Amino acid sequence: MALDNVISLENAVIGVNDHIILEQVNLSIEKGEFVYVIGRVGSGKTSLIKTINAELPLKEGTGMVSGFSLVNLKRKEIPMLRRKLGIVFQDFKLLNDRTVDSNLEFALKATGWKNKTEINDRIAEVLEKVDLGYKGYKMPHQLSGGEQQRVVIARALLNDPEIILADEPTGNLDPATSADIMNILWEISKSGRAVMMATHNYNLIKRFPSRTLKCENEKLISANLSEVDFDRLIQNA
Repeated sequence: MALDNVISLENAVIGVNDHIILEQVNLSIEKGEFVYVIGRVGSGKTSLIKTINAELPLKEGTGMVSGFSLVNLKRKEIPMLRRKLGIVFQDFKLLNDRTVDSNLEFALKATGWKNKTEINDRIAEVLEKVDLGYKGYKMPHQLSGGEQQRVVIARALLNDPEIILADEPTGNLDPATSADIMNILWEISKSGRAVMMATHNYNLIKRFPSRTLKCENEKLISANLSEVDFDRLIQNA
């Protein structure tokens, strides 16, 4: 893996059980790079993210993520790899029976944090980054969808990851709120973290242009989108 590459897949085969979803995948993502992944439902976007996250084993080929080999990854190394990753889900996956602060405290303790002062300081720091420094006492149901997604991004930042994997992070949000979330993710990439975002929101890609890949016919290919392409995709979305 090249010095600045945090994700590198070569001739990778991605699948679930005996079902091949993507093959001959060659992917390289550098520190601070923002990469979109588009494609139809079921084309492999989420499976690609799950493979990078070691939720799905790499079937064939080679893969390096933040210095960890996906081929030789031992079970005990998976938590260490995942501390290098921040995951942003479409459906939030917050614990609804506890406050925002408690959600973040739970995530920190699950990854080995023990010192109460350090935990509180880190929670305050990440909430400030997503402009929610005053909402830590709230329950998730007391927050808007956009605010809940900001909490999810804060949770993803807790362990200062090298990579953010975002799976349809704006899928349940209105256009204005989606743009707010994109601004946060965009700033995260500018801070030196790689961001890989699966999305169907072509309006956002048009507004925040960056390298775009497409899952199609069991392949991951470059998608060089023109104005005509964007207009057609937006109309058909």
